[in-house]
Amino acid sequence: MRTALYPGTFDPVTNGHLDLVKRALRLFDRLTVAVGTARDKAPLFTVEERVELIRLAVRGHGDVEVISFKGLLVDVVRDAGATAIIRGLREVSDFEYEFQMALMNRRLASEIETVFLMPSEKYTYLDSTIVKEVVMLGGDVEGLVPAPVHEALLAKKRGDR
Repeated sequence: MRTALYPGTFDPVTNGHLDLVKRALRLFDRLTVAVGTARDKAPLFTVEERVELIRLAVRGHGDVEVISFKGLLVDVVRDAGATAIIRGLREVSDFEYEFQMALMNRRLASEIETVFLMPSEKYTYLDSTIVKEVVMLGGDVEGLVPAPVHEALLAKKRGDR
């Protein structure tokens, strides 16, 4: 069984992320979505909230497991029984950072491959930071995020969560 791991902060998960989940499942039998703690960011949602929102969003998408993680990514990949890391590339500027990370991961674990996937064109501009900013400023992101995420974002804006 071919397993890949798709890491990220997913704060929040967007339809662009889900597009990459679907694409990864065309290449791999099983996918683990790994939610990082976001040490260098100030996340809107807790790790537990992000894991739960992704679980709701990936229901019915195939063999997808959602976990949280801390520490070295290659250790998490090994623990998950995966042989590949899935990373998304939306624009050229993503490539520089992702290329550096892929080479470091290869140095740490040469048996693990990094697979770069491009999202559908309609999601190339979409990222979690923009989604959060638009919502907090009163804009509508319906259709850019799964319905449970949309509801959770509105609840955060209202101060309900």
